[in-house]
Amino acid sequence: MPRRDPELPEGTDKVVNGASETGGGFVAKSGAARDASDKLVRQVRDQVTTLRGQAGEKLRAYADDGKGKGATLLDDISAVIEDAAKSIEERLGADYGGYAHRAAGAVSDFAGKVREKSVDDIVDDAKSVVRKSPVVAIAAAAVVGFALVRVLRTGLDDVTGAKRGDAANDGD
Repeated sequence: MPRRDPELPEGTDKVVNGASETGGGFVAKSGAARDASDKLVRQVRDQVTTLRGQAGEKLRAYADDGKGKGATLLDDISAVIEDAAKSIEERLGADYGGYAHRAAGAVSDFAGKVREKSVDDIVDDAKSVVRKSPVVAIAAAAVVGFALVRVLRTGLDDVTGAKRGDAANDGD
């Protein structure tokens, strides 16, 4: 093994000319290369901007579609509550039926407000509610999450139960 020069840093055997110089090294610094790299960077930035715009448009379209479906669902829920209110009124009296009718009206009014507002307004309203009362927002998110899990589990149980039933019938 060759003797190491004591002036070299640990782990090196010889000096490479130009390795310690700054600003040059092994990177090409010609004008043509710089222009090509600048052009490539501009193209990438333009593509990212275009894709970001397209993604925003699609997201907005999906949000508008979801808003319409949500308002329709709220109208359907209002109709169910209204039908239940009629039944409650017949069985328990006008006072209790009145409460249910007011609840149906509140849900229907909320559906109208959702339908009238833009998605941006709904997001801004949600942000302000979370800022004003974060505990209520967390509790509401937990309730919605719990309900969503229950709905998904029920759907999955129905699907897997149907498959088990089919498998049981195959043995007959």
